[in-house]
Formats: sequence, structure tokens, C-alpha cells
Amino acid sequence: MTSSSAAARKNLSKIACNRLQKELVEWQVNPPTGFKHKVTDNLQRWVVEVTGAPGTLYANETYQLQVDFPENYPMEAPQVLLLSLSYINLYRLLVFSDVILLLSTVLQVIFLHPAPLHPHIYSNGHICLDILYDSWSPAMTVSSICISILSMLSSSTTKQRPEDNDRYVKNCRNGRSPKETRWWFHDDKV
Repeated sequence: MTSSSAAARKNLSKIACNRLQKELVEWQVNPPTGFKHKVTDNLQRWVVEVTGAPGTLYANETYQLQVDFPENYPMEAPQVLLLSLSYINLYRLLVFSDVILLLSTVLQVIFLHPAPLHPHIYSNGHICLDILYDSWSPAMTVSSICISILSMLSSSTTKQRPEDNDRYVKNCRNGRSPKETRWWFHDDKV
């Protein structure tokens, strides 16, 4: 990280550290089905492997979630990044060369190209899922975020982009965050 990006990330508060340690212990005792926590020495950044549920369109497809926690977690949502495993090495290269800075105090889940084909996942990786934006609550955990993402993938009956994909992606040029979007959560069938 560059010095400016390092300065943007603040140390976790004592409340955040205690909460994350509790969540990590719970995860180790009772991990959500389909997820593996990759052990690191950084409590502020978790890496979680996600495998598509059997019997779904995404069965056996594997992705990684990178969860970065803000200083005031859980009052502020973490930032979550979802990567296709085929792009993990490219992502690491970009991060280590400081091309991508993923520092935020809000929840942001993005699939890096190629994003899975899903009616709520745009080709630029932005996800239309209410708990990632308007419905965040301090009662939510990393496990509940993971389960919601897997549930969203599992409930899909078709692999396709959202109807407004091209318009939305065009409007998001220049690095616009999904947090800047006024999402309209109207379809709970997918």
C-alpha cells in the first residue's frame, strides 16, 4: 500500500476488535456451509472462499470474498470484495502494485471481471443486494453477509445480466462506487 492508502485505513477500535474476535471464534466453531476462512494475521482483513451451492446454477463455482473492516465496525459496514478465483492472481498483482485501492468505511461488494452472470450482478461487478447498502445493521455478521450472497446466487433461475446493465455500467465509468447508487430493491424473486 502507498502511504496515502495506509493513512486512509485506521486501526480498529477496541469494540471492533472484540466483535471480530468473537465472530472469528464463532466461525471456527460453526462455519457457514460452503465457506472457508483463510487464516491470516490481519484481523482487519478476512479472506473467505465461497463455493456455489450444489444443485444451483453456480454449483462448484468458486470465488473469494475479501472483507475489510472499518475502524468502527459493526456500526459501520465492512467493505466486501468478491473475486473470481481465475482472477485472484491478477487482483493480487494489482493490489501489490497499488493500482487498486479498496479502502472504505462502507460495505461494498464488487465482483471483478468477469462477474458472474446474475440478474442482480452488473458486468462491472456491482451487486444489487439491499443488506449491502440501505439495510445494513450492526447486528449483521460476516457469516450473515456470506449467507446472503450465497442465497442470492442460489435462488437465481437464470444466468443473465440485469436488464439495465449497459445503461448502469455506462453511468458508473470513472470508478463510481456502488454506494453512490440509489438502488431500487424491487425484485425479491431472484
